[in-house]
Amino acid sequence: MTWAGELLRIFTAETAGAAMVELDEAVLVAGHGIEGDRYATGRGLYSTRPHEDRQVTLIEEETLVALARDHELTLEPGETRRNLLTRDVPLNHLVGKHFRVGGTVLFGGRLNVPCRYLENLLGKPVFAPLANRSGLNCRIVTGGTIRPGDRILPA
Repeated sequence: MTWAGELLRIFTAETAGAAMVELDEAVLVAGHGIEGDRYATGRGLYSTRPHEDRQVTLIEEETLVALARDHELTLEPGETRRNLLTRDVPLNHLVGKHFRVGGTVLFGGRLNVPCRYLENLLGKPVFAPLANRSGLNCRIVTGGTIRPGDRILPA
């Protein structure tokens, strides 16, 4: 599979339910998470059930476009509660694969599944429309600093 994508935006939140904050850059720490993010600090909703594939989460810009087009549902990138917004990256096909984001290497551990928590937090009917499009949960294999505009490529 040949593809090349781009990192569009980066978000973190300090605690579960806190507003996502957009960053100009982020430090990914191998085997841990994004510096300052709720899951790296143990303050996320699912932190009591840690999983190595929850170190960083990604979602496709194309998903947000499809929600607006197919469901008349506007979802801003930060509202997805995912850390990285991508373009032209086949996230569903990256389960079990390594890929690069700038100088870092991620491993696509498992697809993210929509949850009622997000729907309740936003007050928007996102649960069903996000089925099979809710993003990718990853582990950080090689850390480093990432920035919007970084290329995303197969490793």
